Amino acid sequence: MEIISLIREGGFIMVPLIICSLLIWAVAIEKWFFLSHFNRQYRSLHQKASHLLSEKKFNEAKGLCHSAHPLIASPYLAALDKRELTQDEFEGRLGRRLKETQLGLKRFLWVLGTIGSSAPFIGLFGTVVGIIKSFQNIALTGKSGFDVVAAGLSEALIATAAGILVAVMAVILYNYFQTRLSGMNLEFRNKVEDLAEEIKI
Repeated sequence: MEIISLIREGGFIMVPLIICSLLIWAVAIEKWFFLSHFNRQYRSLHQKASHLLSEKKFNEAKGLCHSAHPLIASPYLAALDKRELTQDEFEGRLGRRLKETQLGLKRFLWVLGTIGSSAPFIGLFGTVVGIIKSFQNIALTGKSGFDVVAAGLSEALIATAAGILVAVMAVILYNYFQTRLSGMNLEFRNKVEDLAEEIKI
């Protein structure tokens, strides 16, 4: 009940902050499951494709890649096309496919970054609204006691705290996923390049 009371006392500005908070956790949960699935799938694909290449089964390896997620399949298929391209063509195509995968893995991450930078300002807007209400109460009553301004100040402080809390959550999760993605992208690139080196022109 105390949380509900705080939300009510925080005023209308709590609505966008609650929406931002829900978006943060929705994106975080989606990214965690997606990246975990991506990590397992590409590791399994790499192991199986490498085994097929050792047996000179190129068509089977390509068929295996086609069954994977597009973000995984595209770079691996580009690597398997090495024999059909010149070195410059191969490096260009593989580089483009790896960049596409890198961008695809960052899907929805901008939401966390945007909320992390904007939530404090949303809270600040609530602060201003609360202070304005305090002055309006002073003008209406002609008094300046604590009882007159308490409601407005309470709304201002709650809005400020909520904005900071939402921003901190967003920034922490944004930095976590950025760090995780950096490591995953590097490892994924190395795996694809290792597979390409196994293919003799």
